[in-house]
Amino acid sequence: MAEALADKNRYAHAPRNADWTIDQDWASYTPEEHDRWNRLFARQARVLPGRACDAFLAAKQKLELSRAGIPDFAELSERLARLTGWRVVPVAGLIPDDAFFDHLANRRFPAGAFIRPERELDYLSEPDVFHDVFGHVPLLADPVYAEFLEAYGKGGQRALRRGQLHNLARLYWYTVEFGLLATPAGLRIFGAGILSSPGESVFSLEDSSPNRIAFDLERIMRTKYIISDYQQTYFVVESFEQLLAECYQDFGALYDDLRAQPDIEAHALCAGDRVLTQGDQHYFRARGMAAE
Repeated sequence: MAEALADKNRYAHAPRNADWTIDQDWASYTPEEHDRWNRLFARQARVLPGRACDAFLAAKQKLELSRAGIPDFAELSERLARLTGWRVVPVAGLIPDDAFFDHLANRRFPAGAFIRPERELDYLSEPDVFHDVFGHVPLLADPVYAEFLEAYGKGGQRALRRGQLHNLARLYWYTVEFGLLATPAGLRIFGAGILSSPGESVFSLEDSSPNRIAFDLERIMRTKYIISDYQQTYFVVESFEQLLAECYQDFGALYDDLRAQPDIEAHALCAGDRVLTQGDQHYFRARGMAAE
């Protein structure tokens, strides 16, 4: 098992600091690893124009993310810090929740430093450097979004103390990872899980299967999600300003209310939903996933 993990993640056994960060050791990446980044980058560069939100596309240029190999986190952090004060810190993979929230609360984004193996080029179950840096980091150059994610980190520390992290995790999932943004030109993607996936970049906007529902904080915190496939429901925010305004608060009373509320299945529609698109769920039925 340890050998298999090391084969997949070159940093699996790297020495960790107290905050779970590691040495990226950028010079040790192989030409094959840089080429893998380049091909993933090129693929998304073809898919995302007209689908990704303007803030993401603009920030990608400002941060000088390109196809020229895996970014050096130290150099990328210098460019990002000049814009919003955020930095990118390398980690081996998923880290404990308390460490994750502490990094976010202090404007440090913990990014997996390994790149997916060739055999998992199209789908990876855990975040790697392409998902974390290409998908997440560009929007940290947007001042409003950057403030939202810092606030999320601080909120995560409180959710841990209350034992209600599962509710807050759903907010992260349906916004930071799989959020859509309403624009005058139509829906656009801002969630990193979509931005780093060629299939879901198209599916989330153009397929008739999923529901697309206007952002509702309590609704999101009650809604289950799918980890291993496309989402049955996407939530749509009007702007990053809306996201910050609705989430920059003490969730104490909301958490109290949520304790008495049942969870909502990922495919379900509820009374009170502002439904932008009611999905026909055909993709999910074909995979045995959608309840009638």
